[in-house]
Amino acid sequence: MANLEIDFCGIKSPNPFWLASAPPSNSAYQVQKAFEQGWGGAVWKTIGAPVLNVCNRYGTIDYKGSKIIGLNNVELISDRPLEVNLKEIAETKRNFPNHAVIASVMVESTKQAWQDIVKRVEETGADGFELNFGCPHGMSERGMGAAMGQVPEYTCMVTEWVMDVATKPVIVKLTPNVTDIVQPARAAVKGRASAVSLINTINSIIGVDLDTFEIRPNVGGKGGHGGYAGPAVKPIALHLLSAVASDPEIQKAKMPISGMGGVETWRDALEFILLGATSVQVCTAVMHYGFRIVEDMIDGLSNWMDERGYTSIDQLIGKSVHRISSFGDFDLGFQTVARVDPAKCIQCNLCFIACNDAAHQCIDMKDLKFKGEPNERPYPVVREEDCVGCDLCSTVCPVDDCISMVEINTGRPHITWNELVKTKPEVLEWDSMEEYRKHAKIHIH
Repeated sequence: MANLEIDFCGIKSPNPFWLASAPPSNSAYQVQKAFEQGWGGAVWKTIGAPVLNVCNRYGTIDYKGSKIIGLNNVELISDRPLEVNLKEIAETKRNFPNHAVIASVMVESTKQAWQDIVKRVEETGADGFELNFGCPHGMSERGMGAAMGQVPEYTCMVTEWVMDVATKPVIVKLTPNVTDIVQPARAAVKGRASAVSLINTINSIIGVDLDTFEIRPNVGGKGGHGGYAGPAVKPIALHLLSAVASDPEIQKAKMPISGMGGVETWRDALEFILLGATSVQVCTAVMHYGFRIVEDMIDGLSNWMDERGYTSIDQLIGKSVHRISSFGDFDLGFQTVARVDPAKCIQCNLCFIACNDAAHQCIDMKDLKFKGEPNERPYPVVREEDCVGCDLCSTVCPVDDCISMVEINTGRPHITWNELVKTKPEVLEWDSMEEYRKHAKIHIH
C-alpha cells in the first residue's frame, strides 16, 4: 500500500489532505469530526482581529445543472471569541496528536499585535501558523489580509516579526490578487518563513440579479467584491502554484508549498502535488458535499499510486514542474493534425461548426457509406494539408477518442522561437507563415 504520510516543514500528517482556513474549520466540533472522517490536517479558520459578519455571505455560479462551479463569499475571519478558539485548538490537538493542526492568524499591522497572538497560540500546542496575507474583502479595507500580501515589503516585515518569536513552523498564505505572485513568495523567503500556501480567494463580483438589479450576494440591498473559490478557480491556482514552484529562488530555499484552489477530487489534489504542493487544502468542496469526500480522495490517490508503483507522496511532489516552460521555448517543429474515427462519430457536426466558424475551415462534410450501413451519410473529414493542429475540434467533440490529434512529420526543424531568433534574427522581419515555411526548410543548427 502507498504511504500517504507527509512531513510539511516538520509538521507531520497522516495524508496530504487538509481543511483550508474557512467555515468548515471554524470549531473543534468540525475539525475533530473531519479528522474522524480521515482528513490529515486542518488550518483553523483565521483568528485575531474582532469582526462582525453580515447576511447574506455567499453567492454562486451554477452551470448546466452543476451547482457551485464557483463560490463568492464576503465572510470575514472567525467571529467567535479568541479565548474560545484558543481553548478549542488546544483540545483538538490533545485529542488528535497525530494530525496537523495549524492556526491561521491575522491582526493589525503592528509588531506587538502579531507577536502577542503568536505567543498565545503557541501555548495551545498547535503545530504551526498560517499568516493570512490573502483575504481580499473586509479585512483588506482595514489594512490587513490582501493589503499586506500585495506589498512584498509588508509581507517580509510581518513574517520577520513572527519568525522572531515563533518556535513552530510559519506558513505565509499568498494572495492571487497581484500582478506577479512570485514577488510576495520571495518576500516570504526573505522573511525566513518556513513555507508558503496558495492561493487565497480571488477578488470578484459574482453577478447581478436581473429582476432587482441588486448585486449577489445581497446584503440588505447592497453588494460588493468578495473572494472567489470553487472548481472554476483551479486552473488559475495551478498556474500560480507552478509559477512559485518553478521559481529558482523558491527552489533554492527548498520552500515547501501547501496548495489550494478548486480541489474537489483526488485527481485535482494530485495535480497540485505534481506541480509542487506537499499538502493540499480543501474548502468549497467540503461546503458543497461534506467531510466524507476525503474517503474517496484517500482511496483514489492510494489506488493510483499502487497501480503505478509509487510508495510515498515525496516521489510525486513537483514531478511535473520541469515541464513548465515559456512560449518562446515551445517546439515550432511539433505538428499535429486532427483525425476523426467515423465508427465513433455520432454526426453531431459540432467539430465542423467549430472549425468552420471559429478556427481554420479545414473540416468538410462528405457523404460516406460504411460496412453494415444501407446508405451514405454525411461525416466530417479533415483536410490534413490545411489543418493547423489547434485541437478545437477534439475539444468540442462529445465522444471520447472520436477525434485524435496525431503527430505528423512535416520536415520542419525542431527549433524554438528563442533559438530561431538567436540563430536567424531576420525572422523578426518575416511577415507571414509562408515566409516562415520557406525559411524553415533549411535545418538550423
